[in-house]
Amino acid sequence: MFERPKSGERAVLLHASTDGAPDAAEREEFAELARSAGALLVGELVSARRIPDSRTFIGKGKVAELAKLIEDQQAELVICGAPLSPSQERNLERALKCRVLDRGGLILDIFAQRARSFEGKLQVELAQLRHLSTRLVRGWTHLERQKGGIGLRGPGETQLETDRRLLAQRIRVLNLRLEQVDGRRAMNRQNRVNAEIPTVALVGYTNAGKSTLFNALTDAGVYVRDQLFATLDPTMRRIELDSSSAAIIADTVGFVRDLPHELVAAFRSTLQEAREADLILHLIDASDPQRWQRIRQVNAVLKQLGADEVPQIRVYNKIDKLDRRPRVNWNRNGLGRAVWLSARTGEGIPLLRETIAERLRRERVQGMMRLRPGQGRQRARLFELGAVVAETALDDGGWALELNLGERDLQRFLKRESLPASQFEAGAATLEPNAITQR
Repeated sequence: MFERPKSGERAVLLHASTDGAPDAAEREEFAELARSAGALLVGELVSARRIPDSRTFIGKGKVAELAKLIEDQQAELVICGAPLSPSQERNLERALKCRVLDRGGLILDIFAQRARSFEGKLQVELAQLRHLSTRLVRGWTHLERQKGGIGLRGPGETQLETDRRLLAQRIRVLNLRLEQVDGRRAMNRQNRVNAEIPTVALVGYTNAGKSTLFNALTDAGVYVRDQLFATLDPTMRRIELDSSSAAIIADTVGFVRDLPHELVAAFRSTLQEAREADLILHLIDASDPQRWQRIRQVNAVLKQLGADEVPQIRVYNKIDKLDRRPRVNWNRNGLGRAVWLSARTGEGIPLLRETIAERLRRERVQGMMRLRPGQGRQRARLFELGAVVAETALDDGGWALELNLGERDLQRFLKRESLPASQFEAGAATLEPNAITQR
């Protein structure tokens, strides 16, 4: 039986697809992913099939061609651009006599190299174990079922069943630890809400310049390098927008085409910063000829996270490569919807600060809400949101509340509590000086 090699970085890229041959941009991105993982690329092969082969995905002819390429280049690893089933991966390894990795496994390996924080390492390990749990159908010698016969009878549990049980136990432990981390994140978010500090989430396709922009806005000194997923662990910093306003900016994980669902699930607590943010900065590489595809791919991940309704400013970075001047594009309501800048040279950064400050001011609302005596639950919920600036008791036993909260939070509150929009009086007069003030 074939034993998997334990090392080797000389890699052949297998550009496999069922939707026509991958274009040059997709092939270059895949090659950059492999180089980011530390692979030495020694060859590549393109395979386009309308219907994938059930055993090997690419069919017997391509397998023979690939085996010849591996032998000629003395390759030790094949990286496939298409997702492979566990059986397809196993069959290819048996036929090619070298390790086979698909795109999802490659991205998981890159994330494992980049994770530095405790939370990041937990999330990567959880994603790897979930990926591995689907591949325990392999027939490597350490997973062979115990055989009958004198001296070979085991305690009643096969090695495969033991591995599955141990994996399930470790996944449960990691989920519990991540729940604790998520609880701390939720507490920090609540503290920011109570302090009336809005949160801005920085998202974008990987290698669009997120870390460079983050440093330009905050002087955080985050690691910057021209490679995919150069930074993985999220970072949060306070930024001063103008003389009277500030915000917390959160740098999140970079997105990429066909991001493995195991990673999206594992990093849900980190990416939740985008879903709970008051504003999203969607960073775009303006010099990328595929930028419209990148925009759609990032928005697809945001929709998967439930963050597609969060207000967005598109930030077109790297205008220095296009010889363009910084500018702001406005929507029909007079709000900045796009900013063109260069994070590397600093051109346009002041425009971005002004646009963020204006959007945050316009995205928050102030006003009055009167609640009846039987609406104590709604009153408690408003306090939980940190939206109550002041309150006073009414003669009928109800309350008059002065509120300051995000417009999106107000709409969600009214919908969840089945309250009419007319119950909130925007811009109403403030309460009397003897009102109870919340700070």
